Amino acid sequence: MKTKAAVSLGVHRPFEIMELDLDGPGEGEVLIKNVAAGLCHSDLHLTDGDMPPRYPIVGGHEGSGIVEEVGPGVTKVKPGDHVVCSYIPNCGICRYCASGRSNLCDLGATILEGRFPDGSFKFHKDGVDYGSLCLLGSFAERSTVSQHSVVKIDDWLPLETAVLVGCGVPAGWGSAVYNNGLRAGDTAVIFGIGGLGINAVQGAVMAGARHIVAIDPVSFKRDTALKFGATHAFATAEEAHDAVREMTWGQMADGALIFVGTPDEKIIADAFAIIGKGGTVSLASLADPAKLTVHVSGMELTLMEKTIKGSLFGSSNPQYDIVRLLRLYDEGKLKLDELVTQRYRLEEVNQGYEDLRAGKNIRGVIIHDS
Repeated sequence: MKTKAAVSLGVHRPFEIMELDLDGPGEGEVLIKNVAAGLCHSDLHLTDGDMPPRYPIVGGHEGSGIVEEVGPGVTKVKPGDHVVCSYIPNCGICRYCASGRSNLCDLGATILEGRFPDGSFKFHKDGVDYGSLCLLGSFAERSTVSQHSVVKIDDWLPLETAVLVGCGVPAGWGSAVYNNGLRAGDTAVIFGIGGLGINAVQGAVMAGARHIVAIDPVSFKRDTALKFGATHAFATAEEAHDAVREMTWGQMADGALIFVGTPDEKIIADAFAIIGKGGTVSLASLADPAKLTVHVSGMELTLMEKTIKGSLFGSSNPQYDIVRLLRLYDEGKLKLDELVTQRYRLEEVNQGYEDLRAGKNIRGVIIHDS
């Protein structure tokens, strides 16, 4: 079949809207009519060159939709089911899935290439194979994906809102609750209030943190963080550092979480400096893999037992936590509708990313034509 998609063709080139050929579902695969796709900063790494994939590739890794067709051997979903896609496929049987760390599933090995584990590609044009970012390609009106990449959700939930739990919400919320391990009475500092950082604020609130400090140079984002439960908001790490020292009586923060668009050595050093003894820095942002961005004092790391750790999908387990977060939303305990700043048509994808760069959006969402 034919489908319209937003495609990244190379570094420093905007997404291009084009019509592609799409393969139907094979063994263990599902055809999805995409309803919505989140505009996450990670897709910008395709065009900025910080996360070089195999080009050409269909963008979009935060998606929701309706199952239209299933291939042989599919047992998880059926046509008509409403689903949220997980940008980390999870097989359920590899070492990591079996030990409760399905965010590290071995099926994620080719997500940046957009090539399925069997070596196939689902999108094509004029004899050229087009990858699917994170094996999803949610910037297409329709996508063929693995059944291991979909999570069935309650069909009364709005797909335009549920899309957010495919990436930004669990990646931020889970970073606070799971990865950083915030507890009641802790002090948390969150660097970058975008689609992930704002949900780390929600996670810190739910964990019972006493002080939740948001750092962002954009006043609109600082104001939004305060509305979502942050207790303090600052434009710079330097301002926050002095305030955290005072509010903790010199003990400093228990946890720092990094969600800026592209982290550098200074951001990580600032986060390391703002935590106290036994504190943890959770790094969820992505940078050029060729650049070494973590440079801290090894003596301070040892003598103060500080920790710096990566956070992928917030250390959440997609099959469980996507449903769990939507249930919290359904019960009025998690804000999702308020996260969406602006909605766009697929043809406006580049405008959506210009707005993201300009700091206008907490989360922009593409709504596919019906």
